[in-house]
Amino acid sequence: MRRLAILTLILTTACAPALTPAPATHVPTLPLPATLAPAAPSPATAAPETEPAPTVQPGGVTDFPNPDSYQWETVADGLERPVDIQNAGDGSGRLFIVEQPGVIRTLANGRLVAEPFLDIRDRVDDSDNEQGLLGLAFHPLFKENGFFYVNYTKRGGDTVIARFHAPLDQNADPDSEVRLLTVKQPFGNHNGGGLAFGPDFYLYIALGDGGSGGDPYGNGQSLKTLLGKILRIDVDNGDPYAIPADNPFGNEIFHYGLRNPWRFSFDPQTRDLWIGDVGQGEWEEIDFLPAGTPGGVNFGWNRFEGMHDYTTGAVPENYRPPLFEYSHNEGCSVTGGYVYRGAMREWQGVYLYGDFCSGKVWGALRTVGAADETAVSTILFETGAQVSSFGVDEVGELYLASLSGSILRLARR
Repeated sequence: MRRLAILTLILTTACAPALTPAPATHVPTLPLPATLAPAAPSPATAAPETEPAPTVQPGGVTDFPNPDSYQWETVADGLERPVDIQNAGDGSGRLFIVEQPGVIRTLANGRLVAEPFLDIRDRVDDSDNEQGLLGLAFHPLFKENGFFYVNYTKRGGDTVIARFHAPLDQNADPDSEVRLLTVKQPFGNHNGGGLAFGPDFYLYIALGDGGSGGDPYGNGQSLKTLLGKILRIDVDNGDPYAIPADNPFGNEIFHYGLRNPWRFSFDPQTRDLWIGDVGQGEWEEIDFLPAGTPGGVNFGWNRFEGMHDYTTGAVPENYRPPLFEYSHNEGCSVTGGYVYRGAMREWQGVYLYGDFCSGKVWGALRTVGAADETAVSTILFETGAQVSSFGVDEVGELYLASLSGSILRLARR
């Protein structure tokens, strides 16, 4: 199948950033695979040659809505460096906002709750711009078991993946921490940070290449380190977890060749995987894998930055180029987003992502025909926000976090 990518530029000014939150729920429906014991510690494009009738992904639109009819409205502000927005999928309607210094705040009934849901500032190191409490994921059965998972850098800078417990409708106990995984970080940047449960019930973990610049240790392409990878573990078996039997290398690694996959998400309807991987000096990229893609995909860093040579040599084994890229003329640090699945039918199936530096927000669509796959990405909004993360609430509405302290929601004017 041929893949055609089209990047168009339509600039629109969004509602002036009064900045404001809510997240995504993954309801697993697949049977759990077997597990093993844990391992030891703005381009142009040619037109398609064939014209079979194209189809969009299930429930998706064929074109972007007019962005002039929409705004990013503030739902919360006064936060301290918000970097993630998640929902618990427990029917409470709450949103949980991660503050980089080490606090999780609750947004309930349109108001920020004064008391933190979790405060672990005593063990979080946020001394570097890219360190801190970075990611949050609620167990798909959180309402029953009270478990949620965080990604943070501990004192000294190493990455910790930990589980905490919160009784029903109560705040979490900081002393309930169970550390699942600790990964040594050679530098203070490129820590990754994203966490998400996939449609298979497994926990996916995004780790950057370990930092500095240019991947000096070759971690992205090395299968001897967890750095520069998407990991996949079974938190419902093993002690403290198990390795899924179909992980391709017999350890935690599921995909590799990534520089700093800050944010990634699964489409809850199609189960496709979208990854925003932060670039080096020239190109930012969005990676895409259709549902059911086996593990072992190599996204190419540091052989490639975006679709361009970064170093020389052979094309890496199992290489998968990005679906989209944009140059540093449009921004400097991509923030992966979500496929919209809320109540506004005209946005159904649109993947929205942004840039931290420029505040631009893109929309992306894929159409799939019998012989060709066409993907188009368009700048829809100029928000003026420091886009640190996106999130969705329990009904699929989309939110954006600005590092300056606000949470915004996509809404009709």
